[in-house]
Amino acid sequence: MTIYNFNHGIGWASSGVEYAQAYRSNIFKRNKQEAQFIFTDLFLENIQPMTKNIGFDDNEIIWLYGYFTDVKISPTRFSRQDLEATFPKPADKVEEGERQMTYSFKDNNMRMTAFLDKKDKDKIYRTEIVVAGKLIQRDYYSYTKTFSEYFKPVNNQANIYQRRFFNENGSVAYDELINGKESLYIFSDRTIYSKEALIQYFVECLDLTAQDILIIDRSTGMGPQIIRASGPAKVGIVIHAEHFSESFTTEKKILWNNFYDYQFENTSVIDFFITATERQKEVIEAQFKKYDKGEITIYTLPVGSIDELKKASVRKKNSLITASRLAAEKHIDWQIKAVVEARKKIKDLTLDIYGYGGEGTALRQLIKDLGAESYICLMGQHDLTDVYKNYQTYVATSTSEGLGLTLLEAVGSGLGMIGFDVPYGNQTFIHPDQNGYLLDYDKNNRPKAVEDITQAIIAMQEKDEAELHLISQSSYAIAKKYLTEEIQKMWLKLEQEVIKQ
Repeated sequence: MTIYNFNHGIGWASSGVEYAQAYRSNIFKRNKQEAQFIFTDLFLENIQPMTKNIGFDDNEIIWLYGYFTDVKISPTRFSRQDLEATFPKPADKVEEGERQMTYSFKDNNMRMTAFLDKKDKDKIYRTEIVVAGKLIQRDYYSYTKTFSEYFKPVNNQANIYQRRFFNENGSVAYDELINGKESLYIFSDRTIYSKEALIQYFVECLDLTAQDILIIDRSTGMGPQIIRASGPAKVGIVIHAEHFSESFTTEKKILWNNFYDYQFENTSVIDFFITATERQKEVIEAQFKKYDKGEITIYTLPVGSIDELKKASVRKKNSLITASRLAAEKHIDWQIKAVVEARKKIKDLTLDIYGYGGEGTALRQLIKDLGAESYICLMGQHDLTDVYKNYQTYVATSTSEGLGLTLLEAVGSGLGMIGFDVPYGNQTFIHPDQNGYLLDYDKNNRPKAVEDITQAIIAMQEKDEAELHLISQSSYAIAKKYLTEEIQKMWLKLEQEVIKQ
């Protein structure tokens, strides 16, 4: 029995989908549930450092393009000495830079640039060969050469026409022939005429049984192919974002998010769906009933958990914290403006903002312009596991959130909570009259949003010690169902119920 999890790509700065998979991987390992995480994008550097960076083990990763070879997922171990040993004769000139080395060979007018691993400059993950000023080949490495790309000049530009994938011993595993955006794949016993068909062939090669489960995290370009080849295995779809367009939905018709449209319209071939919050599950079930879409099976499986409740002996008085990407949709600027206003009444109020992102420079300038540098701080990126508990209140100004891992971590540290009544994270972790303030949100009235945040901050900080203690205990109570041991039970239950279907 294996749980196969499908995704497109992963990077050094991964999205919430990849972090959700990493949390899931941790749960599976604790449960001793056999799982594989499949990435179908073409990676022009070794995938292993990126998957390792987010918490995956090498043995649970399958890379689509590497599956048809015997090369294993591995750290980059191909060294300068390994590369130089492949040269028929020493280079005439060697130039060493911060992130690359360049070898020049006079007799054939060739220059090879070797790109060095980010963490170990003795290791090489890619080379480029240029002859007479024209790019003709790129080679990619982990502990051996994994694949090569071949180019020819077209209109004075390098045009890729072929990739060749290798086995450990250097033999050819298969070729990809490329014509613009189209590819065909040449194996010793077959030719496959598209990337989608390659994915379907890959799933067929898994030799699935009725005891296997396929979980699709991203469906674009592969959902139908995975389903078509799934055989007796059970298929599930994870809903990672808002699943419909509210502005284009009427009493008679619903417009699904295009990432989920195919799945919602073809539920007869899908065994189950997964949402991160109970609230989103309830919304989908109500919509299927209202719009007569038939039966649907949905499990709520949070995309994160906490190992323990973080208790504090002392919290800094009148202290606020928020943590997120510094992005426009998080509306951190509203928090800054609200805190400046609230401080007129709460004289020692402070706000620490954790995270990084494109809005960092603008937010720093706003803080300076408002003269708030002494009490509003951009803290950068930190491990906040033991940081939340030092604060009294968490403020969330995002107007759309899935589960909201920072919200979970905040209630797990017993903080009072402030946020808008928007799907789905705030609605999950902020319970009015228990642990904080869930504020009405009118997207057409932003000044009121800032005003409401301001008043909620003031109201929270004006509570006495007994009231703040009750708020903290309420947050701990909300967080208990998200303890890792509870999430483990939920995944075991899903496996048992799905296999029995």
